[in-house]
Amino acid sequence: MIFNDDESYPLIEVFAGIGRHHLSLSFYSADYDGDVVLSKDIPFDGELYRANERVVSSLEYDNYDFIYRYDVIDLENFLVGGSIGLVARLLVFDGYVSIDSTTLRSEEDFNLPLPMVGVNFHVGLLKDIIEARVLLTGISYSGDMALDGLAEISVTPFSFLDVHGGYRFFKIDVEEDDVTFDFENSGLFVALTVSF
Repeated sequence: MIFNDDESYPLIEVFAGIGRHHLSLSFYSADYDGDVVLSKDIPFDGELYRANERVVSSLEYDNYDFIYRYDVIDLENFLVGGSIGLVARLLVFDGYVSIDSTTLRSEEDFNLPLPMVGVNFHVGLLKDIIEARVLLTGISYSGDMALDGLAEISVTPFSFLDVHGGYRFFKIDVEEDDVTFDFENSGLFVALTVSF
């Protein structure tokens, strides 16, 4: 199905760290709609939607992202420091998709957990007032795959405020609960983090 891809959704994240151990949890909720005349036949949920037929589709899901990072190498000092870490991650998509035509209606709930592993690189200047960070995680099994990458620069003018931005890409090609996830998303981002 084709959905509008110009939507933006707020993301909530909480994180904590002790020594070389770091945990984070983030969440967002998304809702996409599409209205298109099919260029080819599309099977979905046991029904066949024919070419040249107008269909209205909807995709709603919640995304939960759990990340644990362990710094294997931690070279922090006052002026310049850095770290290299191993990452374990669980990315969960929970929601439903529906398709309506003039003669058919189908909907399917899905729950897609994606356990992923990866690496994290970090370089900081002046006790991490300016930082460069790279995070790369992925998984591949039985023909399914997911890959998520992030590169960003951050500035922390105060201990409780972090302004950061960079580039992120996400690619997934996985089938779960009779729903095929096959999409790619990438682009620039800007974010603000307030610490308590």
